[in-house]
Amino acid sequence: MEDKIKTIIEEKIRPALQMDGGDIAYMGMDGNKVKVQLQGACHGCPSAQITLQMGVLRLLKEEIPEIEDVVPV
Repeated sequence: MEDKIKTIIEEKIRPALQMDGGDIAYMGMDGNKVKVQLQGACHGCPSAQITLQMGVLRLLKEEIPEIEDVVPV
């Protein structure tokens, strides 16, 4: 599952965030929760929580329904 998560982040999520001056790093799993670190313009952005829930979580759940949440670290 981790390899699939990393691929989705690298191919779908990271390019979109980089277009807005941000970035994302996969930090591991905690049960069925994915831990990520937002970087660049995304770090500390007021919209970061929306990005995680409406963007990152939605894309991951489309391909891996078992994922319950995305947690910033």
